[in-house]
Amino acid sequence: MRGLYQDGEIGMTFSAAATQDLTGKVAIVTGATSGLGRRFAQILSAAGATLVVTGRRVEKLESLTAELKESGGRVLPVELDVTDINSIEQCVQAAEAEFGAIDVLVNNAGMNVQAFAVDITPEEYDAVMSTNLRGAFFMATRVGKKMIDRGEGGSIINIASMGAHTVLPALATYCMSKAGIAMMTQSLAHEWARYRVNVNAICPGYIETEINSEWFGTDGGKRQIKKWPRRRLGQDSDLDGMVLLLASAQGRGMTGTVLSIDDGQSL
Repeated sequence: MRGLYQDGEIGMTFSAAATQDLTGKVAIVTGATSGLGRRFAQILSAAGATLVVTGRRVEKLESLTAELKESGGRVLPVELDVTDINSIEQCVQAAEAEFGAIDVLVNNAGMNVQAFAVDITPEEYDAVMSTNLRGAFFMATRVGKKMIDRGEGGSIINIASMGAHTVLPALATYCMSKAGIAMMTQSLAHEWARYRVNVNAICPGYIETEINSEWFGTDGGKRQIKKWPRRRLGQDSDLDGMVLLLASAQGRGMTGTVLSIDDGQSL
């Protein structure tokens, strides 16, 4: 809907043609092979963005690519391991070679190890931190530098978790890594504000995905759900509006923001 409005005091006329149309924008989504990453790729493509979908499971990337292309999307699948700096460099180079400058990064790749802290091995600790924090940092900085050098700004959307500010049982290393993502978001936003590179983070609550669906079908999982104010799991569509807002021109005034979208689960 489009309309004109008159400000009664100063006589200012303006247009309410706000849009989340991403036509002409190039977006990278990490961890796009399943769950939230797949959903992010779908909604960004539906909004008109040209997509670079990444992950380690090539067959899943090919399936997603075929789906998005069938709907008219422009998509490039790129195998990516965010724990490998060379893999990150090659991904960014491939994206630019195929589509040009990158406008949006959805920094979503992540993992967890569910165990009590005293049982976490050094190898498990390193795996979580290397993927969730180190990988996200170097993905953001590599893309961010490209945006800065280009001089036209951009948007980086880091996917954290309500575990960034709330203790989640038997997920100490995961929560630690996501708390790091929250501070990383604010630090990068502060450094890059003058270059018009927006950096924000979304902290989802528990959303049913292929990783957790088995647990939430058990008696223990059902008891956990009953403890939340709304006694339900979130849906991946709950994040659609915020991702589109942050990726579009409508989100130009937001940077350094860490947003909880957890259906009240952390209350």
